[in-house]
Amino acid sequence: MAIGFEDIKVTYVEIAAARKMSGLRIVLGAYPIPGPWREACKGVYHVKGLKYTAVRSGDAGTSDLALGMGDTQAELIAWTGQASAPVVAWHDERPRAGWVDQLNLAERLAPEPALIPAGVDDRARMFGLANELLGENGLVWVKRLLMVDGPLKTLPDNDPQREFWMFLGNKYGYTPAAAEAAALRIRDIVAALATQLASQQAAGKRYLIGDSLSALDIYWAACCAILDPMSPERCPMADDFRGAYGNTDPRIEAALTPALRAHRDFVYEQHLELPVVF
Repeated sequence: MAIGFEDIKVTYVEIAAARKMSGLRIVLGAYPIPGPWREACKGVYHVKGLKYTAVRSGDAGTSDLALGMGDTQAELIAWTGQASAPVVAWHDERPRAGWVDQLNLAERLAPEPALIPAGVDDRARMFGLANELLGENGLVWVKRLLMVDGPLKTLPDNDPQREFWMFLGNKYGYTPAAAEAAALRIRDIVAALATQLASQQAAGKRYLIGDSLSALDIYWAACCAILDPMSPERCPMADDFRGAYGNTDPRIEAALTPALRAHRDFVYEQHLELPVVF
């Protein structure tokens, strides 16, 4: 079943209205795809029980992948100094556009349940692995190259969709060699997560770090969508992007163990929203 914009369940305000508000506001975009940075941020604030006003970035018909085409992001740039979502705004403090700043703000506003481990070793491991998922040149960052790779290799020159993928390819620095390097990098990152989870499970522990839910569990659950989206019943995303959000590389598939998929499901079932709300 195709998902239309009438199926978006979140009530959004526009940026102009949000700028006049106080309290907690999160710029999310408004297109029904489980963007990992977006869902990671939402997941942290959901677990913390922090209520916020959802803010639309761009047009309702513009996907997160396409943000930056044209001038639909002019208002976001004027407010936050950059053109990407999510962005968290708290009263008159500086808007937070990076995942580390967003997590630290959530910890300050709602210290419990803590999502950053207290112990330095666990904390360093959590932030290191989280950066491999969400940081620059991490899994989500380089997966965009693979999203571009398939369409640019298969779409004929006269296909109207090709312009969109060419725009993204230029934006992300796509080349066939870069896409190959991205696949190997993703394989290694996923394998590292699989090793971490296996080590924890061998010690009788249910979560990726320590003995309780951390931000890393939320981040993995969110990032897994860009390799293996959950079923339409659980993740009613736009059908046009379900293929791009999957994976066809056998090397990545081998690293993406059943245990990692099961951990994604466990985190959503026990701690996050199902179905995913757009």
